[in-house]
Amino acid sequence: MRKIDIFDTTLRDGEQSAGINLNTAEKLEIARQLERLGVSVIEAGFPAASPGDQDAVRRIAGTVKNSVVTGLARCHAKDIDAAWEALKGAEQPHIHIFLATSPIHMAHKLKKTPDQVVEAAVEAIKYAKRFFPLVQWSAEDASRTEPEFLARIAAEAVKAGATTINIPDTVGYSTPHDYGSIFKFLKETVPGIERVKLSAHCHDDLGMATANTLAAIENGADQVEGTINGIGERAGNVALEEIAVALHIRKDHYRAESGITLKEIKRTSQLVSQLTGVAVQPNKAVIGKNAFAHESGIHQDGMLKNPETYEIITPALIGDAHTELVLGKHSGRHAFRDRAVQMGFELGEEQLNEAFAEFKKLADRKKEITEADLLVILTDNQIQDTETPVYELGSFQLQFGNGSANIPTATVSATMPDGTEVTEAATGSGSVEAIFNTLERIVKEKVNILDYRVTSIGKGRDALGEAYVNLRVGGMEVAGRDASQDVLEATANAYFNAINRKLVKDAQEQPAAAVPAAH
Repeated sequence: MRKIDIFDTTLRDGEQSAGINLNTAEKLEIARQLERLGVSVIEAGFPAASPGDQDAVRRIAGTVKNSVVTGLARCHAKDIDAAWEALKGAEQPHIHIFLATSPIHMAHKLKKTPDQVVEAAVEAIKYAKRFFPLVQWSAEDASRTEPEFLARIAAEAVKAGATTINIPDTVGYSTPHDYGSIFKFLKETVPGIERVKLSAHCHDDLGMATANTLAAIENGADQVEGTINGIGERAGNVALEEIAVALHIRKDHYRAESGITLKEIKRTSQLVSQLTGVAVQPNKAVIGKNAFAHESGIHQDGMLKNPETYEIITPALIGDAHTELVLGKHSGRHAFRDRAVQMGFELGEEQLNEAFAEFKKLADRKKEITEADLLVILTDNQIQDTETPVYELGSFQLQFGNGSANIPTATVSATMPDGTEVTEAATGSGSVEAIFNTLERIVKEKVNILDYRVTSIGKGRDALGEAYVNLRVGGMEVAGRDASQDVLEATANAYFNAINRKLVKDAQEQPAAAVPAAH
């Protein structure tokens, strides 16, 4: 069985999705879970993009030990220097450098000749090798690059010291046959290609990212890059969980394995969805909530007789086995700690006390506490930033009705940045708009609501409701979330969560120059 390395770029390419804004604590939590999942490489960010990104990459590199941690860089010395500052403390320092190679990119974006592009790539790789033992070089828009030029620049990259050559289908243009042929051509053409890893990186613009990635594996790819849940720019990246499960289920065909701990897939998917605010579509392959649902009478009959009639993937395989009642209101602190450890959380004494207190509050109001409830409590506790919240919700009251004389009105009390308390009230066409209008008065800034969603965590009338809000304030897009049995309370807290992220980010970072998106 051939080993295929899994390169996860959820924290870099995935975070480039519209509306996703993770703070450092959230990135660390996702990185820890990716390590538990067993990915070979974690791309933690783009260190040169901002001081905050550099700090996040540095902290992840100092935390993760069992996966290689890398950072993205353009073919510029200052980008490579920023990456080294962030990654020099890693177990195996690794850098990922990229440069566009397609005619349209070279002519219109880079404004360089092919010879100049080759020279720039070689110079950057040689410079990076002064610091990094592991250097990955990517030919951005490789799938629209002329094969002969791609082979030429790949050969020069190998000679310059690259340890991995990445062939991205940057705009999701390729077909499985064409993409697989690129790998076959490079394997047969490039001198010394056997000394490096060949990597595949596919986007899903035409819905072929999974098929293209598997075609690359069939034609010699040693590594595949993608994200959890397939998040990413535009239509997203290949979903890594689909590749891992496909290699496992069809090992008779692919004769390859990913090394992924499959039972961690569901939890990883839930964590990424929760922290990014990007819901998983119900019919999503492998991890959608309908992936194991059978409504057709014929299907149900077959399932009852033998599950294998219609189910090639079992819930237990990806860690999605049915979870009964986990803990109740009479459960003690020791049982709570044991369950947290079993779920993979590492809580200090203070964090444990705070999480247990939140658990007890919920247990007093909710008859059954499920693992989904615990995941929310423990995740929110684990990712609390060291910064004191700038705004904090106090009490709120709503008056609303469905008659013409009943105008929805919200009254909210909150703690301000200077510690003082303020109370404001406003109306709206509905209760949610009334809350948003009132909170806008409190923060005294013009706030545009770009997206607002409420979803249920678990089942039943007493289930937690998670609110997600995406705002534009002061020229910056920020997202916030919160969970509560009262969805209106969760909505107000999610709003403040977004505002606080913006203010903390303003305090921590100087404005960074715009960085062009990479493959």
